[in-house]
Amino acid sequence: MQLRRASWLMSLAAIVAFVPTTTAVYAKQADAPVQVRSLSGSFLAARVAEADDDLPDAIAYYQKALTFEPDNQEIKQSLLLALISVGRFNEALPYANALKEVPEAERFSRLALAVDEIRKKNFSGAQNMMKLALQSDVDALIAGLITAWSKFGAGDAKGAADYLEKLQGPDWYALFTSYHQALIEEAGGLDKQAEETFGLTLDNVEQGPIAPGTYLRNAEAYAGFLTRKGRKAEALAVLDKVKEFAPGRLPIEALRLRINEGKAIPQIAPDAAAGAAEALANIGTALDRDGGEPLVRLYLNYALALTPENDIVLMQLAEGAEQKEDAQTAIDLYSRVPATSPFKRLSETQLALNLADLDKQEEAVSHLKKLIADDPNDLRTYLALGSVYSSKENFRAAADLYDQAVEHIKKPERDDWSIFYQRGIAYERLKEWPKAEPNFRKALDLFPNQPQVLNYLGYSWIDMDMNLEEGLNLIRRAVDLRPSDGYIVDSLGWAYYKLGRYEEAVNELERAVSLKPEDPVLNDHLGDAYWRAGRQLEATFQWRHARDMKPEPAVLASVEKKLREGLPADEKKAAAKDAPKPAEPPVSPPSPDKKTEAPLAEPEVRASNTEYVVKPGQSLWSIAVDQLGNGERYREILDLNPNLRNPGQLVPGQQLILPVSD
Repeated sequence: MQLRRASWLMSLAAIVAFVPTTTAVYAKQADAPVQVRSLSGSFLAARVAEADDDLPDAIAYYQKALTFEPDNQEIKQSLLLALISVGRFNEALPYANALKEVPEAERFSRLALAVDEIRKKNFSGAQNMMKLALQSDVDALIAGLITAWSKFGAGDAKGAADYLEKLQGPDWYALFTSYHQALIEEAGGLDKQAEETFGLTLDNVEQGPIAPGTYLRNAEAYAGFLTRKGRKAEALAVLDKVKEFAPGRLPIEALRLRINEGKAIPQIAPDAAAGAAEALANIGTALDRDGGEPLVRLYLNYALALTPENDIVLMQLAEGAEQKEDAQTAIDLYSRVPATSPFKRLSETQLALNLADLDKQEEAVSHLKKLIADDPNDLRTYLALGSVYSSKENFRAAADLYDQAVEHIKKPERDDWSIFYQRGIAYERLKEWPKAEPNFRKALDLFPNQPQVLNYLGYSWIDMDMNLEEGLNLIRRAVDLRPSDGYIVDSLGWAYYKLGRYEEAVNELERAVSLKPEDPVLNDHLGDAYWRAGRQLEATFQWRHARDMKPEPAVLASVEKKLREGLPADEKKAAAKDAPKPAEPPVSPPSPDKKTEAPLAEPEVRASNTEYVVKPGQSLWSIAVDQLGNGERYREILDLNPNLRNPGQLVPGQQLILPVSD
């Protein structure tokens, strides 16, 4: 298993160098903004624009460069990839055609032409385009999947299914080929075969962590298939089977709701275009790991060219734009999600949060208020609007909003903890502690070991010189649960500082800074602890470091004063009243899978759980086998690591919490 995974990583490395490493921008199209008068000048300007995440300018410069050397294949390839990556697929086709016989470029050029042939329903032409001279394992899989769907489009469903069943390649192919074989069998009316193949793919739990997105899409497709056959209970059982694999996954829960409501469930791939788009989206999602983001964007845009209203693809591309802090592109993509999509409301929530990121606060607030009026029981929207208010320190509006949200909670459940937690924060910021504390306690009643609540309540007590030991114990519990969270570790260090336990403060704050070295507040805190511990030279260095990180104005003013004057000799007492709050993670807009949801339930972590550092080539399954003696225990690892963004794509050096070994 480890060797097979390593070979896939090598395939990724072999092609990632050809893909632009910039964020997708869908609106901006312009001539080269700066006049250049030579091939070298244009080419250099294009590369600089790419490095600055300005792909539209890069395209303009590459086009200018071609006027000096029209046959330059390297520039044409850069244009091909850049144009597809920003959604300008039709403009990329002439470059794809020019490069279709160039072996080093054909994996991308011929794929673009195959996509265009499928759009034209020229399925024999698409199959011909997928005959590559050079191909990695990933390229061969893509070619196989596109060829199979082209055979289906030509009217040979059985031949297409048989082709995939016989496709040769590494063992990790099986999850992709069997899933698409089932889709083809269903679309071709081969229901008996489709049900069997869907079931076999669902039972392939061992490969689930390798490509979790594809494994879960198979479950969604299988559940939809059963629902359309009138077998609702069996469909829900399929979703139950994968619930532990991806707790709280929005598409799964949205599908469950639609099935329970008796709504029609459309096929994922009723035709060749939708099937080929699904294949490209599956591959793109599977490559979503550190360094793979450009490939994800590229393949998702290939998919979007086939299915322009594909809600899953639009949501993924928008989330990628958010991660690049490209709010306008995210807005453009979210606005394209069809009104009939089960994710339309989520896309509207996300759109509003991105408006707020562009400082369009009034627009964002108006948008979210309308969503709340349309569905007053959707607590996610209250959390989104509350975050907009809080980002502008309008805590009164936030508190009033959360009061309104609580009125709609008939019987509080575990997932409602975040509403009470956020209401507690709003009242604490308003200095209305008698109203704040009961909300923190309620959040802990609903979710006893929630690290954020433990941290905030514990620190607040220490900040007010009350319940000191209990407060310190709460923060320690939070650190035990989140040992790699720099902000929570900072809280523990700052609590020690405020209690005058400076050596312990230094130890914890050094660890916090090692976890979040880029945060100026954590560096500032460490400087204070160094000073109190008698290490003035190191304190001065740390404060300078914090200053150079360009912190918020209030933090910057405090740091500059300390650099001039140091800390006063009697600060210990003053700190209890005037020290800044512990550092907190910045407020971010929700993402389709996680952040707009009420935060996922997090497991109670026993003291005997251990930290583990991922080694090259490892998967959750292999770690479970090596460390716990049973691959099936990967589910326990998932439970203990609820914030693991891509369970099937571990990165060497990544830290995990492991359960007790039997």
